Amino acid sequence: MKITTLAPERCQPVPDAGFGALRTERGNLPLESVDVTAGISGLVAGVEVAQGFRNPFDVTLEATYVFPLPDRAAVTAFRMEADDRVIEGELKERGQARADYDQALREGRRAAIAEEERPDVFTIRVGNILPGERVTVRLSLSQPLPYEDGAATFRFPLVVAPRYVPGVPLDGPSAGDGTVPDTDAVPDASRVTPPVLLPGFPDPVRLSLAATVDPAGLDLREMASSLHVVEEEGHTVRVRPGERLDRDFILRLSFETSTSLQLDGEGTFALTVVPPEVQATRTPRDLVLLLDRSGSMSGWKMVAARRAAARIVDTLAAEDRFAVLAFDSVVEQAFDGLVAGSDRNRYRAVEHLARVDARGGTELLEPLREAVALLEPAEGRERVLVLVTDGQVGNEDQILERAGGALSAMRVHVVGIDRAVNAGFLGRLAGLGAGRCELVESEDRLDAAMEQIHRRIGAPVVTDLSLKGLDVEPGTVTHLGSMFPGVPLRVYGRRRSGDSVTVRGLAAGAPWERQVAGTVVDNPALRAVWARAHLRELEDRYAMGEHELESEIVRVSLEYGVLCRFTAYVAVDTRQVAEGGPEHRVIQPVEPPSGWEMPSAPPPMSGFVAQAAVMAAPSGFLPRSASFEAALEDEGFRGAPAGGPMGGPMGGSAGGSAGGSAGGSVGPRGPVFAPPAVPRPARRAPQGLEAVRGQLTAELDRLRALPMADVLYLADLGSRLAALSAYLGDHAELSALARELEAAERPGADPQALRAHAIEVLTALTGGAPHGGSAPEQPRRPFWKRS
Repeated sequence: MKITTLAPERCQPVPDAGFGALRTERGNLPLESVDVTAGISGLVAGVEVAQGFRNPFDVTLEATYVFPLPDRAAVTAFRMEADDRVIEGELKERGQARADYDQALREGRRAAIAEEERPDVFTIRVGNILPGERVTVRLSLSQPLPYEDGAATFRFPLVVAPRYVPGVPLDGPSAGDGTVPDTDAVPDASRVTPPVLLPGFPDPVRLSLAATVDPAGLDLREMASSLHVVEEEGHTVRVRPGERLDRDFILRLSFETSTSLQLDGEGTFALTVVPPEVQATRTPRDLVLLLDRSGSMSGWKMVAARRAAARIVDTLAAEDRFAVLAFDSVVEQAFDGLVAGSDRNRYRAVEHLARVDARGGTELLEPLREAVALLEPAEGRERVLVLVTDGQVGNEDQILERAGGALSAMRVHVVGIDRAVNAGFLGRLAGLGAGRCELVESEDRLDAAMEQIHRRIGAPVVTDLSLKGLDVEPGTVTHLGSMFPGVPLRVYGRRRSGDSVTVRGLAAGAPWERQVAGTVVDNPALRAVWARAHLRELEDRYAMGEHELESEIVRVSLEYGVLCRFTAYVAVDTRQVAEGGPEHRVIQPVEPPSGWEMPSAPPPMSGFVAQAAVMAAPSGFLPRSASFEAALEDEGFRGAPAGGPMGGPMGGSAGGSAGGSAGGSVGPRGPVFAPPAVPRPARRAPQGLEAVRGQLTAELDRLRALPMADVLYLADLGSRLAALSAYLGDHAELSALARELEAAERPGADPQALRAHAIEVLTALTGGAPHGGSAPEQPRRPFWKRS
């Protein structure tokens, strides 16, 4: 081997050269610009998002971009603009939209498709972009603004942060183009893990973001941006040129809101009720604090998380009991079980928290399981779980399926800490437990957020809410939850008749009600915002096992023109521009999130995506792991038990635990998560049997899959059914079956007969056909792999 030294003049560095700074004569990556224009009126924002793509090469191109949107935003329109042509998108069932898109590319036509992967993660693909051509895709959306303590917040995310992916890799081609393979715990991991640019990559995507605020009659006192430098002109705020897409845009608007009932004239209503000035009764509580110490929490986030956790401990009184669990791939308890909230124990807890540092990968299901086991119902005590995390997980659906039922029986509060927080998932967790989700994007914001959390951790001011006076369409009213100090109640729904409503509940143990007269408004966003909220609730129930809801989800999405996970917008040009499909394909790399301490060298392919510096030339494109058409033909995800965390050196908050502990057991298809056998809880389930139908269906499937009637498994099943019955307020049939199964280990029990009887009862309760009574159901293909 001969090594020749190059003269310095032959390898001059490019301007801004540095680690990860790559450049070619043909330009940078295909995504050229992102323009966001928001119009805020009162507590609703209408937003237009334009993404500009450019093909700098001499071959046709398909570009894929994985990007975030606000988790409560309703996407209501999509269009593609190219070569002076405007093609309006159509909302279709997801498999049909993909088929139309793929066919258009094969026929040499331009096309674009927009799909939802998570409530706040979306994918756009633009195909057959000609050499040198620019294509713009536009999204229209409406979103409600959360309001607390005299301020509304407009939060617009700009980057999908790396997410920890647990589980065992699946065989066959991946469902998407990301850097992490699909696993049994996250079967669509490849669709939510775009490559990440190395820090310092030059010529980032050009960002333009402007928000115009219409106070709508309210007294707007102040506008403040917490993470971006902005320029103000009247009531318009613009992000300073040169900012990167590496953190959320957050604008807080200070004004006083009021109680109102808005009617759109087409059957949709939006109710806002300001909480009363009532001193909530202080009920002794059992509190479990879960602190995420994974690698993604390193740096300022770990400092803020420790401070937040310590402030939560300070809210406790001597009559309270509490536990502190710090978790990554293992769970460490500060104490053995629950301890009294004495000065000594609180001091010991703060000392323990001060020693917690970020490390490794994380499994979120295991700490949730341990927390549920600790929070056994006790007479006269409220159960509270507080999770402090950045929420960067990939297996959200798995966590909801396995933990959702247990969490809905207690109060769950979430503190999200990050500049690119997974707000959608954290909000879903808090919603399950009728609690609050507080987001902290900087250390400067921590003190204000903790003041709010201090008041929220206590009991809500009004509970057991109901609506009277409106003739509502059944099943259309969004979750009522409870009313907390400083947080107005926000409810959306559909009505047949009525122009006023009475809100009733319990405040400080006494009946409370508020009458609200309706006002007809010309605001089409109300209908879209309601549809989005309704779809979110249906999708969460689907994730928890109620798969029969799919047709209803598709119907609502198409009828109201709002994108969801089962539908997609597709725009297809009628003009042929190429001989066939794209000659090259690329997935757009994203910025590393601001505030993250990225590794100095790429980690091995594992739970977190490897960092990538992608050269902007055809040879530098990241190829698809397999053709998308082949991925569509792949089988649905396999039912292998979750296990073997794939934690790399960066870790993140995630779920997918393997192995049992208190509150769970190992069934024939892997870990089974359920609350322990408990007496009747203090809070009754918000619905009837429908609230746990998904869990009962899962238990029935596992029971049928048992190779033989195992007495230990049957006894464990009895304890889980007893917990579900208690959650429902003592369901007679479930309680009777639970008692029979819990006696499976006693002498003289007939396990085969017990198994057959359990299958019969669960089949009747879930509305399914008895095993063998009809043709076996064909395996369901996950919606992200359908064509």
